[in-house]
Amino acid sequence: MDIKKLTNGLIKENPIFVQLLGMCPTLAVTTSAINGLGMGLATTAVLAASNVVISMLRKVIPSKIRIPAFIVVIASFVTIIEMVLEGYFVDLYNALGLFIPLIVVNCIILARAEAFAFKNNVFSSLLDGIGMGVGFTLALTLLGSIREIIGAGSIFGITLFGAAYKPALIMILPPGAFLALGILLAIKNIMSERKTV
Repeated sequence: MDIKKLTNGLIKENPIFVQLLGMCPTLAVTTSAINGLGMGLATTAVLAASNVVISMLRKVIPSKIRIPAFIVVIASFVTIIEMVLEGYFVDLYNALGLFIPLIVVNCIILARAEAFAFKNNVFSSLLDGIGMGVGFTLALTLLGSIREIIGAGSIFGITLFGAAYKPALIMILPPGAFLALGILLAIKNIMSERKTV
């Protein structure tokens, strides 16, 4: 039962490919695989930690002020993550820029706090946060990898092709994010329909 909570976010309830949540960072920061991985891991850390704290405080937080309370908890963890990135991972911090503080209002985190952590025990909430975070991280890394390979001819900064390769620069620009995400969603939907037939 608890393992299902951990694996739900990977495929069945993937925040990007199924729930279509968190589109702003998904489209904006996935210009490379490392950016996608970095944003995903930062979001996973915030999601897991905030789920645990919100679950611990669920009987103390009055229902009428639960959303502001969630935001205070989430903002605290985002601030910690932002300071760690700025102190130890400066290049990633500079690449992600404004999108790090925007994790506070990421609808994935708020949705999990409201729909799951506020109604379940600490361990289940931790597993849910990790599962959803890993699903988000995998989706961002996949999207960033595809965009980087096609748009720059590299992955994680490692050149894959020789000088003869002409990258499709559109893939590392905003329209490339929409194209890559649209194609991935189409593939996912085709695969889902084949499973149900």
